[in-house]
Amino acid sequence: MQYDVIVIGSGPGGYICAIRCAQLGLKTAIIEKYKTLGGTCLNVGCIPSKALLDSSEHYHNAAHSFAEHGIKLENLQVDLAQMIARKSEVVSQVCKGVEFLMKKNKIDVYQGKGSFVDKNTVKVTKDSGEIEMVTSKNIVIATGSKPSSLPGITIDKQRIITSTEALQMKEVPKHLIVIGAGVIGAELGSVYARIGAKVSFVEYASAMIPTMDSTMGKELQRSMKKLGADFYLSHKVKTVENTGDEVVVTAENPKGETVTFTGDYCLMSVGRRPFTDGLALENAGLATDARGKIEVDEHTLQTKVSNIYAIGDVIRGAMLAHKAEEEGVFVAETIVGQKPHINYSLIPGVVYTWPEVASVGSTEEELKAKGVPYKSGSFPFKALGRARASMDIDGTVKVLAHKETDEILGAHIIGPRAADMIAEAVVAMEYRASAEDISRMSHAHPTYTEAFKEACLAATGNRALNA
Repeated sequence: MQYDVIVIGSGPGGYICAIRCAQLGLKTAIIEKYKTLGGTCLNVGCIPSKALLDSSEHYHNAAHSFAEHGIKLENLQVDLAQMIARKSEVVSQVCKGVEFLMKKNKIDVYQGKGSFVDKNTVKVTKDSGEIEMVTSKNIVIATGSKPSSLPGITIDKQRIITSTEALQMKEVPKHLIVIGAGVIGAELGSVYARIGAKVSFVEYASAMIPTMDSTMGKELQRSMKKLGADFYLSHKVKTVENTGDEVVVTAENPKGETVTFTGDYCLMSVGRRPFTDGLALENAGLATDARGKIEVDEHTLQTKVSNIYAIGDVIRGAMLAHKAEEEGVFVAETIVGQKPHINYSLIPGVVYTWPEVASVGSTEEELKAKGVPYKSGSFPFKALGRARASMDIDGTVKVLAHKETDEILGAHIIGPRAADMIAEAVVAMEYRASAEDISRMSHAHPTYTEAFKEACLAATGNRALNA
């Protein structure tokens, strides 16, 4: 078959790219090695983890706050099997939705492993061993990423697990040791902490979610300690051993001393690596860099082979589903001669714990390092009527604005519905709004987003109105 565009990988970047290509009149095919579409995000990442996060939060609220709301329960129990089953049903529904979109947009779907024969030809090897050749004027690599490990540590998927196995546990761990207190570790650690597991975070950096503004990490750690979580920061993991019914983690603490942690499960959440295994990139004249990423032109996302593009986790930048989606649309429009644009500095990052954490733009640490004159304004959720009413008083909104022009340079939120609230900051910053602009806009009362207005008001040097 001859196509205008072949997309290898059906995650958020891949399937969105395919849809946009089809909308623009290009004959499009998509290749997926797994039996369901949607990639890591829909199958073993964003969607299932959010399903479990919601279920565990419902249980936690029932156990700890329903009584204060006047709701009495007896014999409250965790049915982990049902939680996992509901998660799987959510995943199934979302993946079927992607399948429907492929049919609706007349995109041909090939199930099998895609690998390059040359720069225009892809071999699709099906599970049965049958091989099919497809050719195209343009090819988009959207194969995503896989969980990383540490040198010398073997992930056995039994006791030493990744996020994939953590999404389908058959029992609530007695003691879950989480190596890495970044986004994935924080989210899945909070799931099991809420439903009764003892959770210990062992993190190499000196703070949780170390790539985000330091205030966010401190606030999230304070909140998660209320769930009973322990934190061992600035610890370098040396070994992880499955001893049968237990896992023993050996690490070096900040003093250089050897310490050990024993639990029944260990979750490796030290990041992800680009997944290009089996693509036979060399047949198309391509290779990866030292970090395993595919190099692309920053203006077109073309590889060094002009008809081959790459998007999402296999190229530079944050490994985020919505970043991949933007790049998918970008490539489709570039192929037909349009001049799209992505503002990478305004792609938000989110941690779906509760309270949620969301961030966009520069952190305070980055502004200091660059010598940018700035001012900061904050507002705590505990001073907000809506948060008081819902008993979601943990967290704060922090706004960073240029000291001279008042333009908003960064927004960092930890609190209820932060993932949704950050969109206001993104819109404001896309239009280069000042802190005063936001502080003078009417926000419905009572709402969580009033906290963003109040933080902007504080950044202008004015007093809060709702405190």
